[in-house]
Amino acid sequence: MTVSFAYLAGSAAFADQIFVALKHWLVGYIPAAAQPIVSALLSVIPLMVVFPALFALTTVCERKGLGRIQNRYGPNRTGPFGLFQPIADGIKSLTKEDIVPRAADKVVHFVAPIVLVVAAFVAYAVLPVGRNMVAANLDAGLLYFFAAGSIAELSVFMAGWSSRNKYSLLGAMRAIAQMISYEVPLILASVTPIMAAGSLSTVAIVDAQASYSRIWPHWFVFTPWGFAGFLLFMIAATAESNRSPFDLPEGESELVAGYFTEYSGFKFALFFLAEYLGMFAVSGMGITLFLGGWAAPLSFLTWIPSWVWFFTKLAGLIVVFIWIRGTVPRLRMDQLMNFAWKFMLPMTLINLLNAAVWRFMPLGMVRWMVCAILIFVPYLIFSRALLQGQHFEKRTYTFAE
Repeated sequence: MTVSFAYLAGSAAFADQIFVALKHWLVGYIPAAAQPIVSALLSVIPLMVVFPALFALTTVCERKGLGRIQNRYGPNRTGPFGLFQPIADGIKSLTKEDIVPRAADKVVHFVAPIVLVVAAFVAYAVLPVGRNMVAANLDAGLLYFFAAGSIAELSVFMAGWSSRNKYSLLGAMRAIAQMISYEVPLILASVTPIMAAGSLSTVAIVDAQASYSRIWPHWFVFTPWGFAGFLLFMIAATAESNRSPFDLPEGESELVAGYFTEYSGFKFALFFLAEYLGMFAVSGMGITLFLGGWAAPLSFLTWIPSWVWFFTKLAGLIVVFIWIRGTVPRLRMDQLMNFAWKFMLPMTLINLLNAAVWRFMPLGMVRWMVCAILIFVPYLIFSRALLQGQHFEKRTYTFAE
């Protein structure tokens, strides 16, 4: 019996570290002088393969999910159950004509989508997708992540300005205003896990949540400040990703397609790819900060490989993004900005105080009650102030048979 348990434990450990072991095995056949470069490539290339593949799968799931939500069929013609639709879309993007406006700045117009994709990819370097599975374990990994993400704002402006189209420029200015406004609460919401873990390293933040009390994990989301911080972080992440209901930069009813109105063919597909890669990256950071990263949800499930848990959590957040897109209507621009500065920003600042109170209060129910009140009361105050003067009418929906 002891031998069987030891064998199972060894098999679980091997499955958990199989990709790490495979990398070390391959690097061992490389000359010592070239090993650092090859090791870096073997860390980067899987990320550049896995997440674009996840993008292709997500587009199919999203289109089929939105179809079901809207009482229609999704893609069901290309391949079994429509699963080959991303391949057809990719071929279509590659074969479509690349049209560039005559007055456009052709160099900047060409570079903008490439910069956006690169900005999305480099953010993955500090995401621990499993135990010992991070491309770059930086002491200031969180700062690196947000610094890399800020490049997206520059690329969006490059796309809108270089097109020499007023609708593209308006879409770019909308996007920049939105991204800057929600980047502030996004960063402030991520400060609370830094305070709890005492480190800016994403690996250290996950390690701080990887322990258990009996079977229950020590994830930050299971605290009042962590739960509030997670919700605030994901709302801001939705806006940063230009996802519904915050998809105003590409409001087709008034701006045609926003900052990429003058893009076609494969360059348009790059914008589409970058949007989803950014959504995956910021969702991965939310998992790292609040949901324990690669840690299992219960102590007796730690035999399942850590990278499986990371991608399972990521898939859950993607489903939530799709669900929100299919059910929540788009905001107006004034509602979007008011929500950022009159609700999100003060709530994230109060949550910083809440995390400090949690840290210095003694253990017990009193700490839970005080910290819950510190979140709930400001939420009521700011939400009522935000809704003051708003008039809502009952809507009637008619569904197809």
